[in-house]
Amino acid sequence: MNNITTVYFVRHATPNYNNHDDMFRELTEQGLCERKLVTDFLSDKNISIALSSPYKRAVDTIKEFADFKKLQIQIIDDFRERKIDSEWIEDFNGFCQKQWEDFDFKLSGGESLREVQNRNINALNNALEIHGGKNIVIGSHGTALSTVINYFDSSFGYDEFNEIKNLMPWIVEFIFESGRCLEIRKYNLFQI
Repeated sequence: MNNITTVYFVRHATPNYNNHDDMFRELTEQGLCERKLVTDFLSDKNISIALSSPYKRAVDTIKEFADFKKLQIQIIDDFRERKIDSEWIEDFNGFCQKQWEDFDFKLSGGESLREVQNRNINALNNALEIHGGKNIVIGSHGTALSTVINYFDSSFGYDEFNEIKNLMPWIVEFIFESGRCLEIRKYNLFQI
C-alpha cells in the first residue's frame, strides 16, 4: 500500500476586492484567465481528489482543473479563510503583522491565526486519513495556507507571508508519509 500522499494547496487567483462578501467574492476577469496556469500545472500530477474551501474564489480557481479531470469538488468548510471581523479592515497590513506577532490576537468578530491553523490542520489530517496514498488538490487562501505551512515549518512567519500576499494563484505541495510531512515545495506559477 502506498503511504505517500501528495497535497497541492492552491491559493485562489485574483479576486474582485470590490466585493466585500468573503463567501461570494468572485474572481476578476484576470483571475479567471489565471486559472489556466493552475490547470496546466496540475494536469500531469495524477490528482484523484479535489477539495476546497467553500468560498467562491477558491472553488472557482480549481474548477477548470476539476472539470478537465472530471473530479467532483468536495466542499470542506474548515478550509475556509480566516474571518477578520464583521467590518472591512482598512489597515490590512498592520492587522496582519499584529496577528503574525501574536497568534492568539483577533478582533471581536474574527479569528486568531491559531484558530485558523487549528481548523485547517484538522481538516488536512482528516483528508489525509480518508484519502491517504492519493494525490489531492485543495482550493485555499493566502492566510489559511500560510498557517498550514507555519504548522510544519515554524520559520514561515510574517515576512514570508508578506512576500506572497499578492501572489495569486500560488501552489504549495506537501508530501506526507503515513501522516508525517516530509517536504514542502512552493510554486510561483508566473515563473514556471
